[in-house]
Amino acid sequence: MSIANELTNQANSYDRLAEVKRFDESKLGVKGLVDSGLKTIPRFFHHPPDTLPAPKSDPRTRPDYKIPVIDLSGDRAAVVEEIRRASATLGFFQIVNHGVPLSKIDGLISAIKAFNELPMEIKSQHYHRELGRGASFQTNFDLFQSRAASWRDTLQVRLAPTPPDWNDVPEICRNEVAEWEKEVVKVGDELLGLLSEGLGLEKNKLKELSCLDGRMMVNHYYPYCPQPDLTVGITSHTDPGVVTVLVQNEVGGLQVKVGEDDWVDVEPVPGAIVINIGDILQIMSNDVYKSVEHRVLANPLQEARISIAVFFNPGIRENIYGPIPEIVSSEKPPVYQSFPLTDFMTRFFTKELGGKSLIDYYRL
Repeated sequence: MSIANELTNQANSYDRLAEVKRFDESKLGVKGLVDSGLKTIPRFFHHPPDTLPAPKSDPRTRPDYKIPVIDLSGDRAAVVEEIRRASATLGFFQIVNHGVPLSKIDGLISAIKAFNELPMEIKSQHYHRELGRGASFQTNFDLFQSRAASWRDTLQVRLAPTPPDWNDVPEICRNEVAEWEKEVVKVGDELLGLLSEGLGLEKNKLKELSCLDGRMMVNHYYPYCPQPDLTVGITSHTDPGVVTVLVQNEVGGLQVKVGEDDWVDVEPVPGAIVINIGDILQIMSNDVYKSVEHRVLANPLQEARISIAVFFNPGIRENIYGPIPEIVSSEKPPVYQSFPLTDFMTRFFTKELGGKSLIDYYRL
């Protein structure tokens, strides 16, 4: 019996941990399950019905729920205000005329797609969970902590402050990942300057706080899911860092939570880069900027969804982080305690992905 058939056997004596371990040791990934001809997804990918996306009216018809697309070539003061407004409300926006050639974005997406579609015997050589090596390929970093797995495979590369052993980055996408590192630093530098000014601070303030120096890249591949109504691509969560810089192909699925129960699609815009605020920047901004829950739906299409995100984090983990003193006053007292970044990141990586419980832990 194949591993795929074993994993879909819904026996009464179901042992979730054993099934998850068997799947992880197979190094198939979800793409491997699809390639095996799988028709029903393994039980450990089933999410509780009350956590799955519910049918509802399309929030995209409401103009106040559109994700802003901001042209960086406009007047700087106007751009700062647009970014400040988007960051303080939706926590998400897209940028165009950002200086990154479309060929660089398309080349990166194509290279990540090519890696995930390599023959199993080649791709599985990269499947492991040893984060210390700087590059790892796996299904769900929280596979063993989560209540339900999500339908995606991920190539994760630590970029800075400690660069990866580039020999551990798959050769088929190594050059494109290295090139993207150069481009994304330029985008991040400009973005942090605009966000700093939006807080009424000097342009270089966030950069001086090392917010450009810690960078982690995650390359997500969401293949076709035969039962997309039973699972998700990524469960609802907020990002832990300062900001996230993301590019995606034309296959949608990314949604942002707005209000109490509504979700809005982040529609793919050719050449655009998606930006969202992370938990640490919400804390540092003393709640001026918002880190908002978002998710990715399971992919019902034959064409894979591909997204590449770079998480910007403070590079000096031993430092203490909290609300920036310049924006705190007697009228606007701090609403978060300060903390070592090492404590914050340890808490993130030892819990399952989901919700805003991490940021709430530090709220005064």
